[in-house]
Amino acid sequence: MKALIQRVRRASVEVEGEIVGSIDHGLLALVGVEKHDDVAAVEKLLHKLLHYRVFSDAEGKMNQNLQQVNGGLLLVSQFTLAADTHKGLRPSFSSAAPPAQGEALFNLLVTQARTAWPNVATGEFGADMQVALINDGPVTFLLES
Repeated sequence: MKALIQRVRRASVEVEGEIVGSIDHGLLALVGVEKHDDVAAVEKLLHKLLHYRVFSDAEGKMNQNLQQVNGGLLLVSQFTLAADTHKGLRPSFSSAAPPAQGEALFNLLVTQARTAWPNVATGEFGADMQVALINDGPVTFLLES
């Protein structure tokens, strides 16, 4: 699994003109599921999402994680993260998980995240979503499980 995370001041995701998920200060995670991913990959990615130190401490160093700053986590499925872009000028999605597997593992990530952390919002798997955010920093990292 891959997650492109962005430290945000606020973020929201909209489907058909309706906001379906939003957070204030925290992390927006665009999540891509690949064919080889499994439950262990979900658990490893969730651990990173909750514990990756991207928030500033009192000295301005990135030393605090999402839980330490009591931040929100907005999870948005994005199968294009699984694209192979090494060759040519058109992405290949041969490494992306089939929709049923992708949805099952994304939903497992959401369920486990909500069990571990109270401030979790999501987009809608497979929907045409519009994501709005104010990137704080900007700070962006690609996490892989």
